[in-house]
Amino acid sequence: MPEQDFFATSPGGLEGLLAAELTALGAEEVAEQRGGVRFRGELVTAYRACLWSRVANRVLLPVARFSAADGNALYAGARGVDWMALMQPGMSIAVDFGGMHPAVEHTHYGSLRVKDAVVDGCREASGERPDVDVEQPGFRINAHQVGEAVTLAIDLSGGSLHKRGYRRAGVGAPLKENLAAAMLLRAEWPALAGEGGGMVDPLCGSGTLLIEAALMAGDVAPGLLREHWGFQGWTGHDAGSWRQLEDEARERRHRGLPRLPPIVGYDHDAQAVRTALASIEAAGLVGRVHVERRELGDAEPPRKGCRPGLVATNPPYGERIGSHRSLSPLYARLGELLRERFPGWRAIILNGAGLEVGLKPERSWMVRNGPIQCRLERFAINESDSGRLVDEAASLVNRVRKNQRRLKSWRKRAGVDCYRLYDADIPEYALAVDRYETLEEGPWLHVQEYAPPPSVDQRDAARRLRTALAALPDATGVSAQQVAFKVRQRQRGPTQYQRQGESGRLYTVMEHGARVLVNFTDYLDTGLFLDHRPVREWIAANAAGATFLNLFAYTGVATVHAARGGALATTSVDLSTTYVDWTRRNLEANGYAQGRAHRLVRADCLKWLREAVHSGGQDYDLILLDPPSFSNSKRMQETLDIQRDYAQLIALAARLLSEHGVLIFSSNRRRFRLDEAALGGLRAQDCSEWSTPPDFQRNPGIHRCWFIRR
Repeated sequence: MPEQDFFATSPGGLEGLLAAELTALGAEEVAEQRGGVRFRGELVTAYRACLWSRVANRVLLPVARFSAADGNALYAGARGVDWMALMQPGMSIAVDFGGMHPAVEHTHYGSLRVKDAVVDGCREASGERPDVDVEQPGFRINAHQVGEAVTLAIDLSGGSLHKRGYRRAGVGAPLKENLAAAMLLRAEWPALAGEGGGMVDPLCGSGTLLIEAALMAGDVAPGLLREHWGFQGWTGHDAGSWRQLEDEARERRHRGLPRLPPIVGYDHDAQAVRTALASIEAAGLVGRVHVERRELGDAEPPRKGCRPGLVATNPPYGERIGSHRSLSPLYARLGELLRERFPGWRAIILNGAGLEVGLKPERSWMVRNGPIQCRLERFAINESDSGRLVDEAASLVNRVRKNQRRLKSWRKRAGVDCYRLYDADIPEYALAVDRYETLEEGPWLHVQEYAPPPSVDQRDAARRLRTALAALPDATGVSAQQVAFKVRQRQRGPTQYQRQGESGRLYTVMEHGARVLVNFTDYLDTGLFLDHRPVREWIAANAAGATFLNLFAYTGVATVHAARGGALATTSVDLSTTYVDWTRRNLEANGYAQGRAHRLVRADCLKWLREAVHSGGQDYDLILLDPPSFSNSKRMQETLDIQRDYAQLIALAARLLSEHGVLIFSSNRRRFRLDEAALGGLRAQDCSEWSTPPDFQRNPGIHRCWFIRR
């Protein structure tokens, strides 16, 4: 059988692994190139690569090379190939076009020109036009252009080899199978498995790493489950050689699977576990790979018949699942888990978030997972690393638990589900920790770090932060996957309400019988100001038969309480489209529809007030005025500085106040001062102490509040 030239493509950064793999499969003249590996061998070598390569995307057989400066030249070059001599009769076709700085820049146009050339050539030769099937064609053509140089090839794989055939849908942002295999090869998993070492994935998701580890350790060809191959539509296909390779692979699987070491996966998401179990069944690994629902902190090595082996995992990155910084608690807890439970093991982590786990990698590689640039990190977890690093945060843990005990009776009596648990009680741990009890997923922690001053050593601060984030899940009984983290620093101008993530996930919490929608990842604040709880409770208790105006309404939680308290009508004003919509959704969650009774207005509050006063608008019995400390939004006509502008705001709002109405004015600006003489005869009652709830009394200056009457 004559030797031929072939090309195998791979994900970026894995060309070296693929070259080593092809060499082991019998390929010759192996040469790495960007995006893949060129090699030479008999046809059976290419078949073996299709069946056994764990890293490759595709195996290509070049059939033509030419230059093309434009689409017409591309068509002419493709038209010169005798496609009828290459394709089995009746085959449908598809064309993939790509390359590096191609002269034909538009990939869709390039694929169309090659497709037209193939179709025209077949029609001229046989009088029949082949069908086009972009999903699963009988004959797939690959066109690759570098500058003006074009290579046309038959895609022997017929589609990306990462699609092994076992994956079942159900979990977002899955890890591609060949990248999972590359992780295991970088970790030298075959050698560890051969020595009886186990494998654990504490964040297993859909189970891809577990299945690839089992296939690798069990000497199972990754292509055995695939039912469609590109070479089946090629006239040069050698069916006998292919059947022989398949038979050999089945025999190796039969001998190899009984030798599998313990392979275990955990995930806190029940849907992910169900998906993983379905994929394990499809891969023929039932009873050989174990998956169960567990929190990250409960992951542990297999108990029986297992030597130290490998922890391999692909934690969330941020782009698709949540923001980078909000994942810091998860990565910190992962590092603590490795140190505490897996001394003597090896670990490999696909780190797409750029966050530290608190261990120093012994090696790292840059790879791409789709569009995301990741760092693949390998760790040797030494016995000297063992022990609980979170013991360094013992003072924080003790204070958090003490606060939980102190607030327990008050929370039960007052029916409080969302509260501040810790607020920089200990100087070394400058964090604010809020606990939210959601209806959908139980408790969440919303953790904010007060940015340390420049005088504090950044490495020490980062280490203390990691120990704190690793310790908080155990201290509070909240899953590490349900801890959101942000850095709180002075916000000015457009950064004050800047979006920090793109999850869009809203959770429902309860406050005094009202349903409130909160978001833990996308903004600096969650949508619920916990320190204003007493004011909202007072509004609910005094809203019966009243008209209510909510200025700078934010997410409209006070409006919901007014409606629940029996307000005749409410008006909520905010400049943000996001917050006006959030207010609408909060109202709807409690059974109140936007309309004449509950009016939502997107407007600059200062401008709206002036226009309402000028037009002699309605009087309101209750007005809540809780402006930001500073705002210079592009949508505002002028900058708002609350210390400078409070008297004007109060005076305008008071013009809309009924004779016996109450205007509640609040500000969270530090060192804010209200001069009653500047209020033009209005009476202001300082209610700051009354309005500070028990969970915020350690920091009484968190806000100032006044009840203002005519």
